[in-house]
Amino acid sequence: MTARVMSKGANVPVDAAVVRVELSWSERGGGPDVDASALLLTEAGRVRDDGDFVFYNQPRHASGAVTHVGKRAAGGVMTDTVEVNLGALESGVARVVLCASADGGTFGQVAGLTLRLLDAAGQGEVARFEMTAGTETAFIGGELYRREGRWKFRAVGQGYASGLAGLATDFGITVDDEPTPAATPSPAPAATPAPAPPSGAASGPRLTKGEERLPVDMRKRLSLRKEQVAVSLRKHGAADVTARVILVLDASGSMAFLYSGGVVADVVERMAAVAAQLDDDGEMQAWTFASNAARLPDLRLGELPEWLRLHVRVGEIGLFRRGKKARKGLEEGQVDMRSVGIQNEEQKAIAEVRRYVRENPAPVPTLVLFFSDGGVYRDAAIEKELREAVEEPIFWQFVGLGRSNYGVLERFDTLPGRRVDNVGFFAVDDIRTVPDQELYDRLLSEFPSWITAAGRAGIL
Repeated sequence: MTARVMSKGANVPVDAAVVRVELSWSERGGGPDVDASALLLTEAGRVRDDGDFVFYNQPRHASGAVTHVGKRAAGGVMTDTVEVNLGALESGVARVVLCASADGGTFGQVAGLTLRLLDAAGQGEVARFEMTAGTETAFIGGELYRREGRWKFRAVGQGYASGLAGLATDFGITVDDEPTPAATPSPAPAATPAPAPPSGAASGPRLTKGEERLPVDMRKRLSLRKEQVAVSLRKHGAADVTARVILVLDASGSMAFLYSGGVVADVVERMAAVAAQLDDDGEMQAWTFASNAARLPDLRLGELPEWLRLHVRVGEIGLFRRGKKARKGLEEGQVDMRSVGIQNEEQKAIAEVRRYVRENPAPVPTLVLFFSDGGVYRDAAIEKELREAVEEPIFWQFVGLGRSNYGVLERFDTLPGRRVDNVGFFAVDDIRTVPDQELYDRLLSEFPSWITAAGRAGIL
């Protein structure tokens, strides 16, 4: 089995029957102590009971499938290990989330934080994921998940500024007692369903212009999703943040089946909740792109069903239909998708969004939600646009929809020479299978820290 160095959001098949997950860090620098743990989750992304939390005080799952092996020190490096017998996991377990908590400090103080996935039988390294963090006190390093009868590993790298309590609450656990400052292990949290905050509570879902006009089912989904967005923002210490949200949709030829299968329409509806929670004006600007970029009409929340029908579309290219003349029968506001084309030119959409933000300044930062299925090949042009955008009040959150070739977008977190990190990226195999809360957590994991850094740099 060949080892793979992974970036955030990447995944790799796991063929080993038993794996060891080693979390390691440097002992130098006097940083906090770190403890590894694991959560066994159902398809719904929740624990079943308190036995599904494996950590130093509860080191072995009742099934015997997951064990907290413990710590060892060697050559100035500390390692904490969890072993997972994939074949012994119960059928109700769909994911094993591999977590860590920092005792007495933040993960930004931890040097050399690395997650290694090993084949327990031969100790060969399957994957390595080197992580960076800031003010987070709890962290999800990665996850093992079952897909079509096979196990895979995904590099996650998601931190929680709210600590173990914020992480645990996400998966249905309520931490009854505040962690003690002493270095001794604290009692295990009790796994009971976490109550949702009341709708009228501070930092809860905001009332949004136009949502009362939505169909009942869509309005109910929106209300729940806004609460989940609010939870994600609270976890990252950004409960009161407001922002302008812009949506960019890949319409290249390879995206056709995602459009025809309703996947893109579902993505847009889920992103409408992000815009509704971050900006209560009930509108979101949107672009589509392939060979060229085209601005779509603003998405007004109360008109969401009709907007999906009119504007969530791909190219209309045929052997005898390659001209630029507008297609007959276009409804008002619709873009002729033949003029958009079928290739991947992400840099053109990035440039147009940048121009829009310059010409339409706002008193709040801009969050761009940019969806693509890969095939990225204009690396130099994309990097140039995003490097220049560092000094602008825009955070670019890219989401990969299943393919593996994302070029420079995957590497932006580690690219030097920028005053602030203005780009986030992760990829998913099938976004339909990602629960809303997990999706919002991943979408919003880096945006709040960028706001802080951009404020300090004078960009905001």
